[in-house]
Amino acid sequence: MHIDFQNQTVVVTGAARGIGRAIAAGFVARGALVYACDILEPELRESQALAEELGNGRMVVRVVNVRDRDAMQALVREAADTAAGAIDVAIHAAGGVLGQVRQPLTSVTADQWHSILDVNVTGAFYLSQAAAPLMAERGRGRIIVISSRAAFKTSLTGIHSYAAAKTAQLGLVRQLALELGPAGITVNGIAPGFMRTNPDAERQWEAEGADGQDEMLKRLAIRRLGRPEDIAHAAMFLASDYAEWMTGQTIQVCGAP
Repeated sequence: MHIDFQNQTVVVTGAARGIGRAIAAGFVARGALVYACDILEPELRESQALAEELGNGRMVVRVVNVRDRDAMQALVREAADTAAGAIDVAIHAAGGVLGQVRQPLTSVTADQWHSILDVNVTGAFYLSQAAAPLMAERGRGRIIVISSRAAFKTSLTGIHSYAAAKTAQLGLVRQLALELGPAGITVNGIAPGFMRTNPDAERQWEAEGADGQDEMLKRLAIRRLGRPEDIAHAAMFLASDYAEWMTGQTIQVCGAP
């Protein structure tokens, strides 16, 4: 199976590190023009430097907050204008727990609740809202939302808004798929298992201790934690022609049944 994205334009949110960085780099390596955004500018520049080493395609980076609808519209429009109006793939990888930790229900503030929902769910909605009309004009497009295995079971983070946000992404993917399918646009999600891809995940891993870490690995059929590239490979499959009859699905990429 050969997959490439020569002459295609891809927008990736949350591209400063971890899964988003791996996805953006994977598309660049296969010839795409990637517009990558995040709020973490230094790390975003590191992603750009990595992509330049890969060659083939090209990465343009922009500091954008996915909670800002106008900024998301501007990013997608800039990408489309650079590519003569074309947006082929839009991937929402921004998300996570935003530095929050497990706490009792009664201690959660309104800002803590809404901030995670906004980045994970509203950000995915804003990206889709900006990209879908441009895709529909050409009769083809791919929208991909990075969710979590927490969408299918209780979250290891213990964070209420994170569990709610990841489950909400499942419904958003299904609803968008139904609406946008007649325009030639597929909408799918990817639900990764636990990965040590950012400081929040690293703190969670360390908190497990040696025994807890060993138990986590034993629960995986493939006895290793996931790598960002595992998710990037799934994203590139969903963005390719090989997945053109697949929509409204969120596939679990987690090393376990």
